[in-house]
Amino acid sequence: MIGWLRQQARALAAAGRKLLRAPFSTLFNVAVLGIALALPAGLYVALANLQTAARAAAPEPQLTVFMAVEAGRADVREIDTRLKKHAEVVHLRYVPREQALEEMTRVSGLTGLTEGLSGNPLPDAFVIDARDPSPAALERLRAELASWPKVALVQLDTAWAQRLDGLLRLARRALLLLATVLGFALVTVTFNTIRLQILTQREEIEVAALIGATAAFIRRPFLYHGALLGLLAGCLAWGVVAMATEVMSDAVADLGRLYGGTWRVVPLAPADAVSLLAFAAALGWLGAWLSVGRHLFEARLR
Repeated sequence: MIGWLRQQARALAAAGRKLLRAPFSTLFNVAVLGIALALPAGLYVALANLQTAARAAAPEPQLTVFMAVEAGRADVREIDTRLKKHAEVVHLRYVPREQALEEMTRVSGLTGLTEGLSGNPLPDAFVIDARDPSPAALERLRAELASWPKVALVQLDTAWAQRLDGLLRLARRALLLLATVLGFALVTVTFNTIRLQILTQREEIEVAALIGATAAFIRRPFLYHGALLGLLAGCLAWGVVAMATEVMSDAVADLGRLYGGTWRVVPLAPADAVSLLAFAAALGWLGAWLSVGRHLFEARLR
């Protein structure tokens, strides 16, 4: 185990020395890869902030449970008890039919509206705030409540929620597509970079193979080289996104004050930042592995 760790440490040190021996080439490659990674990372932060702002600005969807007109007080009390005990109901407001008629008269301005009516045509109602505001969960709750006895109608306005969910889903797919394309570009750049390193060390690699060096031994320093390139690019992307977040935070706060709100830009979370670094290092490692694998395959053919 100690011998294996020493081999890994030597390969890592050799990869680090190769990067330091060509600082301008390393800086150029890291800059290209870092900018490519900063684009999807920045869009991810923007999407997360837009989603948070949209959830905060949009009204919470509510369900309105209309009782049957012939429902009595006992039926209303039974539904009220069941709703209060329901796990998916966060807040409940009871609107008696008398209050509903008064509000309709006041809003319409027709004070003599009730004089021509033989009775109150409006039913009792309950206004509900659901625990889960997702469209699918609201639809399931609506269907369940509509099946209860003496419930005539359950009204649910999820048009805004469905539109918002559709836009966010589209944005997430576009972000995934962009990350895939730029990830492929990162692998390609790393592939070519390691390919050039292999060409400059072709004789050294051939001598090592002649004296019995295994493919894993030959491949190891190049893999660390690619992983270090990816890791440095990830650090640069993280720094670019953090700087952009800091620059935009004051402007976003000023815009929020104009609309009477407190808006702020939330930076990349630590867990997401670690994932970005790991993803960048993995892509660099993959590009190096493909490049070295191609060279070893060509060497066998010869």
